[in-house]
Amino acid sequence: MKIIYVDDVVYHLKTTKERLKNYFDIIPAQSADELFEKLETMTPDLILLDINMPEVDGYETIKRMMENERYAKIPVIFLTAKAERKAILKGLELGAVDFVIKPYEDNALIERITYYLYPETRPESKPIVLAVDDSPSILKAINFLLNKDCVIYTLNEPDKIKSVLKIASPDLFLLDCKMPVMSGFELIPTIRDHKDHKETPIIFLTSEANFDTIAVARSLGACDFIVKPIDDEILYNKVMAHLDGFEIKRRLRGL
Repeated sequence: MKIIYVDDVVYHLKTTKERLKNYFDIIPAQSADELFEKLETMTPDLILLDINMPEVDGYETIKRMMENERYAKIPVIFLTAKAERKAILKGLELGAVDFVIKPYEDNALIERITYYLYPETRPESKPIVLAVDDSPSILKAINFLLNKDCVIYTLNEPDKIKSVLKIASPDLFLLDCKMPVMSGFELIPTIRDHKDHKETPIIFLTSEANFDTIAVARSLGACDFIVKPIDDEILYNKVMAHLDGFEIKRRLRGL
């Protein structure tokens, strides 16, 4: 497998090539210009891209790649010393598939590269969804619809959500809007106050699809809503869309 590694520091290029030589064919490029010169004559299986480079940085480099259909499908992993969430999220939004923080452990980098080059070797991992609704029948329907693709936790007593968050770290929340004891509106601040769930997707389930209800939910931090009675296809598609890249989001929580 051929991998182009783009970094303006020659030492990084040499050491990475040496450390990974038994696993991949690492082709060094010291600038974005050199990368695009190489792309004219070859199509690598993956690109490792530094963010902080002079003249043309990693952000501008991947932006140019995504604008060219010849390069847009090549997986790009940011290999960077910038561990700030905003810096990493910006790269992911521009089209990178993943990130590895420098200095890195060889096994960690090899694992991330292998994940994208050999999908068949990926360990089975399912996203976790916590559904909160006072209706047992709705919780049962959600579990039936999503349990093949997700690990489903259901809760019909919303005031106990803190106890659930001690034993599970959901990748997405489904919240009923109107419930006794605590409403979905009241649950959102509780979720957002948790250190691991500042940005975890929250989808509202509501029978009141009016502007005010939706506006309040979004202002509190909900990312989407589903109108009751729930359409199975709409629920499934929205949940899967917001879970896209859940493994990366899990890793971002630790930064």
